[in-house]
Amino acid sequence: MHLDHLTPRDRELFRRFGHGPVVPVPHALVHHAFEQQALATPGAVAAEHRGATLTYAELDRRADRLAAWLRRAGVRPGDRVGLFVRRSIPMLVGLLGTLKAGAAYVPQDIGLAPAAQLRHVIRTAATRVVLTQREYAHRVPLPAGVRHLVALEDLDRLDRHPDEREGHADGARPRGARPDDGCYVLFTSGTTGRPNGVTVTHRNVANILLTEPGSLGIGPGRRVAQILNIAFDMAAWEILGCLSHGGTLVIRGKDIGETARTAEVLIATPTVLAAIDPAACPRVRAVAVAGEPCPRPLADRWARRCAFHNACGPTETTIVNTMQRHHPDAELLTIGRPTPNNTVYVLDERRRPVPIGEVGEMWAGGDCVSAGYLGDDALTAERYAPDPYLGGGRRMFRTRDLGRWTPDGELEHLGRTDDQVKIRGFRVEPDSVSAVLESVPGCTRAVTLRRDARRLVSFVCPQDVDPEAARRAVAAALPYYCVPSAVLPLATLPETDRGKIDKEALLRLATGDPGPRGERVGAVGA
Repeated sequence: MHLDHLTPRDRELFRRFGHGPVVPVPHALVHHAFEQQALATPGAVAAEHRGATLTYAELDRRADRLAAWLRRAGVRPGDRVGLFVRRSIPMLVGLLGTLKAGAAYVPQDIGLAPAAQLRHVIRTAATRVVLTQREYAHRVPLPAGVRHLVALEDLDRLDRHPDEREGHADGARPRGARPDDGCYVLFTSGTTGRPNGVTVTHRNVANILLTEPGSLGIGPGRRVAQILNIAFDMAAWEILGCLSHGGTLVIRGKDIGETARTAEVLIATPTVLAAIDPAACPRVRAVAVAGEPCPRPLADRWARRCAFHNACGPTETTIVNTMQRHHPDAELLTIGRPTPNNTVYVLDERRRPVPIGEVGEMWAGGDCVSAGYLGDDALTAERYAPDPYLGGGRRMFRTRDLGRWTPDGELEHLGRTDDQVKIRGFRVEPDSVSAVLESVPGCTRAVTLRRDARRLVSFVCPQDVDPEAARRAVAAALPYYCVPSAVLPLATLPETDRGKIDKEALLRLATGDPGPRGERVGAVGA
């Protein structure tokens, strides 16, 4: 019924292209994969940070001790525990201890998140226990409802019986976590409004991390860099992806490049990866990028040296739900195909599949679809919908990403519906303008934004890119209304705390508006 408007050929390709391979997942709970590694290689190094190391056996023991304390404190499956930390080995103890207790961890970078955001997270996630580090405990707000604030370095000194009234009176051990219980709760960046908490389940996480290609070939002893903000879902890919396969997590200090030089696996946004010199990273064997469109020159540069995976997927579809290994001689840089046990549908405004090769909005289905937004049933109902193609009570998620199938069944990413703008009455996709700019010799990165109703403005790196040559390239490839009024070369592009391009800062740069604290960024361009 839902495919009746398609030709027989398009119906067949809709099913073939849109469904990822069906494969078994070895563990239903992602921390069970870590525990298996701790049993198999207890003396292997699980993590290192600033000269300190921790073995799998020791990390497992510390996480078990924390889990036991959390259970005595009344933490139960379905609960959510705040993990307000900076990158560190205690961060790993808090994360794994929470999972072992059956709860979901709620990560925030305590060094970056403002108090108002932390209060919002605590309130929305209904956290009664917050784990932090001694150095940052004073930064954690304590609204009503928070029963325990725990410094992870004090684990050995924790009271064995924090509050007996919170435990089971009969001493019965509570049930453990189940596959559809929360693994973590990620709060969106809030750039378009209030940050929303997304509950991501063990089924979701195990499906992407414990199958190929999401496992990225990580195995015992392989060094995986941990360079991203823990509040960003790709950090779960770094941390749990490494520890569930027996790798060594190399937690960075201030210097990302120093960490990358010793790593064999890098997971990053294109913005973060662009700051790393591949020639200085001879040990790297696999790289995965997601979170924002990847410039073709960046992909080619890394793909010549290692297995380079271009991936896509919002937080709500569990880190990424499409991946493709890119080769420098490929005709297109695509986001590939659905990952195992997942589906992607390219649909029109009526949620009907578009013919193969036509542009539509990507909807995601399968085991990647998360449990929804905490405390916001209306938004959940707006973005999640019954999946008529899988059926069986399954749901699909509206990604707001535009795409189309290539003839050989890969997805070409064409920007986001909420990024489309009107210029002189015409609908423009800024990412298409940026893609042309990135084809200009010497240009490694481009971002295009709407300056006003009649003008686009583009920013390019590095600083020696010829602005007029760049504008001519756009004029030769796209309609006149797509040509930016100004192309502004910059040495570097500003970043958000999640390692993505800070578009608000770029607009301030273009207009000379005061920054968020009243500073004048400086006016440049036309």
